[in-house]
Amino acid sequence: MGGAFLLLVTSLLIGSLTQPEYPPFALTAASPAAVGDSLVGPATYTLDASATDRWRRFDFGRNAVVEAGQWDVAFRRFHLITAPGGGIVDLGQVPFESVVELPAASYAANASAPDTTNPAVGKWYEYSMLSHLLTSKHHVYAVRTPRGKYAKLELLAYYCRDAGTACITFRYAYQGNGTRRVAR
Repeated sequence: MGGAFLLLVTSLLIGSLTQPEYPPFALTAASPAAVGDSLVGPATYTLDASATDRWRRFDFGRNAVVEAGQWDVAFRRFHLITAPGGGIVDLGQVPFESVVELPAASYAANASAPDTTNPAVGKWYEYSMLSHLLTSKHHVYAVRTPRGKYAKLELLAYYCRDAGTACITFRYAYQGNGTRRVAR
């Protein structure tokens, strides 16, 4: 019994002392540009969501993080929400490319108890007790924006070399014409 306890303590200590290898993602330079009625993506975007008191808002229609105006999804640490009137459906652990058309119904709105989040996304990550790192479960999510547009989204990473933790990298395809088809 003592040997097992010592092994557990040793593995936890080693995990906490090792420096994590961050994914090669770099923060995306913000350059908002209206995409109109076109299909955008697949595109990859990395943003710094490390502030505990501020949401980082992303607008699929401008392909960028925005400080003001309309937005579609927002990130704070490991939380994800949609703009009021939007919703999310968890499509499960499927290949991103295999999702061609998004569902018409069952989009979950945000919940505010105990902390604001979207229940369809919930814990999009796995937490390792040994490394103390979050890794993506690689689920694909359908997003309906408040303007009635659609996007598919996959959360790829929680770390990057520029910001360290709470540096969210996601892949998405956005349909600007209002149809649910998110692939060519």
